[in-house]
Amino acid sequence: MRCTVTVRRSARRRRQRVIAALLVAAASAAAGCGLNVQSADLFLLTRTGPGSKLTLEVNDGGTIRCNGGHAHAISSARLIVARDLADSLATDAQHGLHLATAPGSIYRFRIDLEQGVIRFSDRDTPGHPNLAHAVLFATQVAGQVCGLSG
Repeated sequence: MRCTVTVRRSARRRRQRVIAALLVAAASAAAGCGLNVQSADLFLLTRTGPGSKLTLEVNDGGTIRCNGGHAHAISSARLIVARDLADSLATDAQHGLHLATAPGSIYRFRIDLEQGVIRFSDRDTPGHPNLAHAVLFATQVAGQVCGLSG
């Protein structure tokens, strides 16, 4: 009978160790230890027109890639603006907003979001405040974060 008790204790201890090891592994995975976890992109904005093409890939982790270059960290305030911009453009993207190039336009814009794609020109912004905010964001980030001319 004494052997039975010892075996039960050993089995119980082994189970406890296995459970503890599984809990540690799960906690490590949840914390992202050893994993290459990347944040989702908020949007990709492309501007074409005179001069060189501009692309801004804005990531929810607080970084931005300019023209395919290395990632630049952006401030929390700018990240909040980018998140708000992505949210405000989501409905237009869902509906596939594509505005014809207005006469006198200089730049064309394309914004790729998870919900879809928006296309418009610089002359379309007066009637669409969210598009105007996107153009302003692109101009500011290009100059202040990327070091490019707006």
